[in-house]
Amino acid sequence: MRAGLLTRPGYAAVSRWFLAAALAGLLVADLQVTTLHPFADLARLLGGLIRPDFFAVEVWSVVHTVAFAMLGVGLGAGTGLLLAIPFARSRTVRLGCSVLRAVHELFWALLLMQVFGLSATTGVLAIALPYAGICAKVYAELIEEADLAALRVLPAGTGAVSAFLYARLPEVAGRMRDYTLYRLECGLRSSLVLGFIGLPTMGFAFESAFRQGRYAEAGALLLIFYALIGSRRLWVRARTLPFLLVGAVLALPPTVGSTALGPSLARFLGHDIVPAPLRGASLAEPDTWARLGSWLRPILTEQILPGTAQTLILAQIALVATALGALVLFPWTAKRFAGPIGQPLGRVLLVVVRSTPEYMLAYVALQLLGPSMLPAILALALHNAGIVAYLMGRHADAIPYRADAPRGLDLYAYETLPRLYGQFLAYLLYRWELILRESAIFGILGVTTLGFYVDAAISELRLDVAVVLIAATALVTVAVDAFSRALRRSLRIDTLPTRLSGPQPITGGEGG
Repeated sequence: MRAGLLTRPGYAAVSRWFLAAALAGLLVADLQVTTLHPFADLARLLGGLIRPDFFAVEVWSVVHTVAFAMLGVGLGAGTGLLLAIPFARSRTVRLGCSVLRAVHELFWALLLMQVFGLSATTGVLAIALPYAGICAKVYAELIEEADLAALRVLPAGTGAVSAFLYARLPEVAGRMRDYTLYRLECGLRSSLVLGFIGLPTMGFAFESAFRQGRYAEAGALLLIFYALIGSRRLWVRARTLPFLLVGAVLALPPTVGSTALGPSLARFLGHDIVPAPLRGASLAEPDTWARLGSWLRPILTEQILPGTAQTLILAQIALVATALGALVLFPWTAKRFAGPIGQPLGRVLLVVVRSTPEYMLAYVALQLLGPSMLPAILALALHNAGIVAYLMGRHADAIPYRADAPRGLDLYAYETLPRLYGQFLAYLLYRWELILRESAIFGILGVTTLGFYVDAAISELRLDVAVVLIAATALVTVAVDAFSRALRRSLRIDTLPTRLSGPQPITGGEGG
């Protein structure tokens, strides 16, 4: 046996490693329930969903949610398409896109708010910046996967731009459209979440209603949001898109805060985010760098290291909880297990779960259970298990079972799960980076992840510290993403599909 085969981990070994890490995390995680009557509060929320008060909903909060999503995703996708062209050839472009997508839209919004105030510009750019990095990566992969036959028949001397427009783009336009439509669903979720930091979207209205005990209004907002997600293929069409974009521009809210853009931007770039020891100091002086080291040391030891540890612990527990939840839930979306009646019901349930932003789930769970890691773990596990289980159910329906295949638990354990386990791990390892990214921002809700320290620094107007902490968050996210990709290659599952839109065959080249 070759030495390389001895060191290559298998599915079982990787699964055991992740389970052991999650169990170790449970030993140090804060999972306390501190509220006195969590089930009574939950019953009141469910009552609001059963008896929603649609007349209490502020219509403009819905309009602003759609407007931010349309313009943010449109700007991000357009920029991503431009970046996708040099993506494969330029390491600088790839690095820039990694940084853009590693920073959560909430962190972008908190920074942009210091320049643009509570404005439409903040909301649109907070979505557009990370989505540009995400779309650039996915579009570049789609372009690389495209059939090259059309390129071979182009006349000699055809320019690169012409070759792309006439030979490559038509081949991938349909898949790009499908992915961008999925990104719009994500953009609606992101737009809603921006309301939790003050922007006038449905998230702001939901938080206000929930805090004041107006559960019927909160329930109505949730149902309207699900209707927006579920019907997006009906109202986002080629012929309606120009009207939606123009309407989104006209419906943008006015700015609340500073309107002096030039001075605000100059102050932000030239003073606020510059580390305090470097402001007005001579970079040639050794004492300047000594002061910078003294300034960075407590940030590293008292904020970055403990925040990173808590972020990784939360993400690891949530990842394993996602895996267990998906293994339990996916049969409910497969016809062979759930039947022709149960399958549609199971899929509808999981679509609702996956459509609810993790941040909103965590916010509600925190109100019900009190401040700890438990609400964040439940939110991440529910949302991501819903996504993975839904997709695994689609893969299960595509399996060609033999005529004498067993039924029930034997069919699940011996026929279905072994065939899908590689795909299952591919989805989980892809979601790992996304779970970590969300774990960091839950600090804004009081969990002591990196976002907790970012939020505290911004609240104290120490923007230089906030930028260092956000950079640390991005580095951790990029490192986990790189490790995840290396692990997928080692397991030889890097060619299995991980995108959450478009066709999902059992085998294929959808990586990303």
